[in-house]
Amino acid sequence: MTQAYGFDTLQIHAGARPDPATGARQVPIYQTTAYVFRNADHAAALFNLQEVGYIYSRLTNPTVSVLEERIANLEDGRAAVCASSGHAAQFLAFFTLMGPGRNIVASTRLYGGTVTQFSQTIRRFGWSAKFVDFDDLAALEAAIDGDTRAVFCESIANPGGYITDLPAVAAVADRHGVPLVVDNTSATPWLCRPIEHGATLVVHSTTKYLTGNGTVTGGVVIDSGRFDWSASVKFPSLSAPEPAYHGLKFHETFGALAFTFHGIAIGLRDLGMTMNPQAAHYTLLGIETLSLRMQRHVENAEKVARWLEADPRVEYVTYAGLASSPWNHRVAKICPRGAGALFTFAVKGGYDACVKLVDSLNLFSHVANLGDTRSLIIHSASTTHRQLTPEQQKAAGAAPNVVRVSIGIEDAADIIADLDQALAKATA
Repeated sequence: MTQAYGFDTLQIHAGARPDPATGARQVPIYQTTAYVFRNADHAAALFNLQEVGYIYSRLTNPTVSVLEERIANLEDGRAAVCASSGHAAQFLAFFTLMGPGRNIVASTRLYGGTVTQFSQTIRRFGWSAKFVDFDDLAALEAAIDGDTRAVFCESIANPGGYITDLPAVAAVADRHGVPLVVDNTSATPWLCRPIEHGATLVVHSTTKYLTGNGTVTGGVVIDSGRFDWSASVKFPSLSAPEPAYHGLKFHETFGALAFTFHGIAIGLRDLGMTMNPQAAHYTLLGIETLSLRMQRHVENAEKVARWLEADPRVEYVTYAGLASSPWNHRVAKICPRGAGALFTFAVKGGYDACVKLVDSLNLFSHVANLGDTRSLIIHSASTTHRQLTPEQQKAAGAAPNVVRVSIGIEDAADIIADLDQALAKATA
């Protein structure tokens, strides 16, 4: 949208107009595989990337395109590419940046599945990852070498709710001429817009807060459009001739849209990790109320975290919104509307008490998800972070005596009452 609308307006209108054929106000679900070409010349122009349009739904789909434009607007990005899941979005981002022998420098405070993806799976492609505490900027700087192609972190880290000093990390990445990729799933653009803090790319699991109702999986990569991919020879996918398109150079041809065009024309074409239009539709519906939901999520999380911190059955709470948090000073700068609704707390009694707590809750749902309207809980050490070593679990904020909560939008008093009765059973 060209006019400078506010967030609440963009989350409803960006990328969409009434359907020109029927006047339908809501975005239609274009449940189609292919699209009819006007003629042979039109088809050739589309396949040569000389004209923008729809060819096949593995590449682009009108419903998905609306979602991509809406999220790009909310993140203050240039463009976006949707994928079938958050992990797919991460892989789609790195597929463009990486090559055999190249590495990612990543924060130690990451979702357990991301740690596994980076430490194990990407090795099959000849890539590697170095894990560094991003509070130690000197260590971050030292970890970046001539083969580094990206710096990666989460704005609000899962599971502990740690807030990354994005401007400081971005400055280090800039000095080395590599992009900063930020997972903004836990914060959403309503709480944090990483591009404004120097991020080159932003990724989301749209499964979480953006959809908000636990119905579909999805992911998205948003490009800031501000990185000079031709400034060095580090990113040949974007700066060098592409054999599949008769030597076309993506950055030279598409400028600020180079990363997005590559993500579609090469990434989705060959990897096929496509978001389906039904999932895009559900996510569009969720985003329409994103700001309203996030405000309640944050309000509830603050109340619950304060109550837990004062409870003698709890050893500590990691919520950055608490004055006692070592990361509380970053809230005003990085997440001025609040520290999110995801955090952990340690239960006195250790592993066994955590298991009893999870099994004793009634209102909370014990699931491997976050960002739902419902309050959710999980014992990360035995589930999402189970594959990690004890050292990795501790570094990620998922020690055996810790549970992760995603605070929903129910009545805060009911959430607290459920935790109270479950803690009584767990620590009896």
